[in-house]
Amino acid sequence: MGRIGIGLLWAIAALATAFLITLPISLQAHLIAGTAVLGVMMVLKTFTSGGVWRQIALALGTSLVLRYAYWRTTSTLPPINELQNFIPGFLVYICEMYSIFMLFLSLFVVMLPHPPRNLKISSSDPDLPTVDVFVPTYNEEPELLATTLAAAKAMDYPAEKLTVWLLDDGGTVQKRNAENMQAAQEAEERFITLQKLAEDLGCRYLTRERNEHAKAGNMNNGLQFAKGELVVVFDADHAPARDFLLYTVGYFKQDPKLFLVQSPHFFLNPDPVERNLRTFETMPSENEMFYGIIQRGLDKWDASFFCGSAAVLRREALDQTGGFSGVSITEDAETALELHASGWHSVYVDRPLIAGLQPATFASFIGQRSRWAQGMYQILRFRFPPGKRGLSIPQRLCYMSSTLFWFFPLTRWIFLLAPLCYLFFNLEIFTASAGEFVAYSSSYMIVNLMMQNYLYGRFRWPWISELYEYVQSVYLLPALFSVILNPSKPTFKVTSKSESLDVARVSELSRPFFIIFAVLVFAVLMTAWRIINEPWKADVAFVVGGWNLLNLIIAGCALGVVSERQENRASRRVDVKRRCEILVGDKVIPATIEDASVGGARINLGNVKVPEIARDLYCDVRFKTNVEIATPSMPISIRSMIRKPEGVMLGVRYEPSVADHYRLISDLVFASSDLWTKFQWSRRTNIGILRGTVWFLSLSVYQTGRGLAYFLRSFRRSQPDKASVAAAAGKPNS
Repeated sequence: MGRIGIGLLWAIAALATAFLITLPISLQAHLIAGTAVLGVMMVLKTFTSGGVWRQIALALGTSLVLRYAYWRTTSTLPPINELQNFIPGFLVYICEMYSIFMLFLSLFVVMLPHPPRNLKISSSDPDLPTVDVFVPTYNEEPELLATTLAAAKAMDYPAEKLTVWLLDDGGTVQKRNAENMQAAQEAEERFITLQKLAEDLGCRYLTRERNEHAKAGNMNNGLQFAKGELVVVFDADHAPARDFLLYTVGYFKQDPKLFLVQSPHFFLNPDPVERNLRTFETMPSENEMFYGIIQRGLDKWDASFFCGSAAVLRREALDQTGGFSGVSITEDAETALELHASGWHSVYVDRPLIAGLQPATFASFIGQRSRWAQGMYQILRFRFPPGKRGLSIPQRLCYMSSTLFWFFPLTRWIFLLAPLCYLFFNLEIFTASAGEFVAYSSSYMIVNLMMQNYLYGRFRWPWISELYEYVQSVYLLPALFSVILNPSKPTFKVTSKSESLDVARVSELSRPFFIIFAVLVFAVLMTAWRIINEPWKADVAFVVGGWNLLNLIIAGCALGVVSERQENRASRRVDVKRRCEILVGDKVIPATIEDASVGGARINLGNVKVPEIARDLYCDVRFKTNVEIATPSMPISIRSMIRKPEGVMLGVRYEPSVADHYRLISDLVFASSDLWTKFQWSRRTNIGILRGTVWFLSLSVYQTGRGLAYFLRSFRRSQPDKASVAAAAGKPNS
């Protein structure tokens, strides 16, 4: 009865809101009402960010958004008989309605996210299910695979119930018999190398006849040989913590219709945006909004989906639907959609249980996101979640939110071009006064920022979403048009994670960003020209110029994103604090490993003088491990030696040569997921809208200058000097 009463109250409130937002009120009344709503939301946010008060605050914000949508629909569209104004005006209107619709879908998904789950089992339980671990690979380096395989084999689970499979699509019979002799030889060498690697690490190697259906086909081939009750999938660069299975397997005993337990993707290295802006250590990563709040929101509606890695799936469910789906190039979300529609359930565990690598360069980052965008459109086109039989209404809405999100390149481009239509071509895409535009748009923008802060404050700082969407939109728009025109055209491409960044440079994809920035700067000059030469339209020019200036701030920050910084380390280190011994000949020197990564470590010798230790020395390090390893020590080279108050700090690089060395690395770096959880929470701070806006403005100013400096430097390098020109022309240098 209580729920019915609450439902009636919300229904009455909704009807009252619908009545109020359609009332014809003056601009002054709107400003007063909008200010009051924003004030109440601020007060509620000050006292609480959860519970029913959070819902009330979001409902108040929704009323302002709906009021804006009503005003835009009834009062601002240009006359249809003025096509030069109506067409761009209507495109802007459609994009705004799309944004509002996506906001409401997001509200539905994350209004009441599922509380964090924390079920942990013991590896000594007698009735644990058998588990097959799939590590699919195509062209990844053996060293990268060795670390992942070693970490997978070291997971805390009964050895007789755990089988690790290396599924190699780079050494197939088709590739080994290719017409290109060099390619065939490389595939043969890979086939032999990975077979031995798998054997040395106690794993099973498997390849197939032909490369068909990409990653989905590779894993379906693995299903033909694997016999475990559960299937775990790790990407080639996703190494699990020892406690991965302990935090995931237990849910399958609770629910016989559970097909998936998904955990977040945690990364040891920054993506190109984080690296070039230097925000990785202090700001929540871009993917944390999805894994930290959206997946929990999807979990509330039994709609959290398979993300391609860091997941456990029930073999019985996969068999029922014919294995992993492969119609789209995002086989993970598509597989989850099919299984949800078949009546199976999913669970999301919000704890980082794997550590992986992100694309190193901006070009690889764009390639990865293009595949996601195209794959999600393919799912929308071929599977059509809104009409998918078997899904509940909440599940349909959740999948709509996940697939329709990837149309953001269209809206970003329209919002970028809209102010230019007026400034350059004098097109009037709004039929409203400057005062009305400012009043309604400013209240709409502020309430949008406040609602985002309510929902994602600790996971996404102000304006960062706009920056990420802008830098992707430049290249995702043509990718989206390509898949719309030919939905079957896109093919699965592996994202490179091992590119070199040994020199600072401007990305090869940077040219459009500098062109757009130049156009927006010219639009600022046009704004000034219109204000001076058309004073009767100065108010409109001010407003539209302000819109263009906002675009310019984001575009300027993007120049820093495409200006690639030099990166000396492939991944950030994690604190480990483990006692060790350095072995130099017969000498045993006690020390402490302070932090470690997959490539090297920092070792504290203390304040004792050790004459045997010097830079460029090759020696061994030995430490206590969580699992028994036949080779107890690992070769290292000393790359740096710095004296600090707390002791002499050595920067060392691993020099692995046998399988046991990779076991030692994985034991050191991937021993516990607690370290990754601690690092994530250290970045999850809500800096607020005002401070976040000021921070973003200062960031944009600095990155604009840095991006232009990189551009000028690269331009000078591309110009041949006088001597080289003369030499090329066969003339003496005068």
